[in-house]
Amino acid sequence: MSICDYLGVELEYVVWALAGAVALLLLILIINLCMIGSLKKKYKKFMGDTDAKALEEKIEERLEQLNDLVESHYTNKEKIEKLESHMNVTFQKIGLVKYDAFNEMGGKLSFSLALLNEKDDGFVINAMHSREGCYTYIKEIIAGKSVIVLASEEKEALEMALNYK
Repeated sequence: MSICDYLGVELEYVVWALAGAVALLLLILIINLCMIGSLKKKYKKFMGDTDAKALEEKIEERLEQLNDLVESHYTNKEKIEKLESHMNVTFQKIGLVKYDAFNEMGGKLSFSLALLNEKDDGFVINAMHSREGCYTYIKEIIAGKSVIVLASEEKEALEMALNYK
C-alpha cells in the first residue's frame, strides 16, 4: 500500500501540486536574484572604488565636519542672541525734516532729526542755521513723548520716526 492510497489522493494530483510548488519557488528565486543584483549595484555605487578602510575614514571626516558645524551653530547662536539684546538699545527709527528756519538763507539748511530705539526712547536734534551761526538743540524722547514742547518741525520728525517701518 502506497502513501497516496493511504491518504486517498491520486498520484497525478500530488505531482501537479509539487510541480506548482517548484514553479513558485523558482519565481521567488528569480525575484530574489533580481533584488540581490539591484542591491549589489547600490553597494558598488555607495562604496565606489574604495575599500572599507577608506569608507571609514570618509565617515570619520564627515563626523568631524558635523561636529564643527554644531560648534559653529552654537557660536552663531550666541552671537545672534547678543546682537538681539543690543538691538533694544540701538536707534532703529529715524525721522528727518529739512527746513529754512529764518526764510533768509534758502536751501533748507536747518533740520530736525529724530532717532528712536525699539521702545521709542531717544532724542530729537534740531539744528537752526542763520547768517550769524548755527544753533543746535537736543530734546529727550521717552516712550515716544517729549517733556519739553516740540516745534512743528521736531514734531514732524518725531512722527516720521514713530511711524518708521
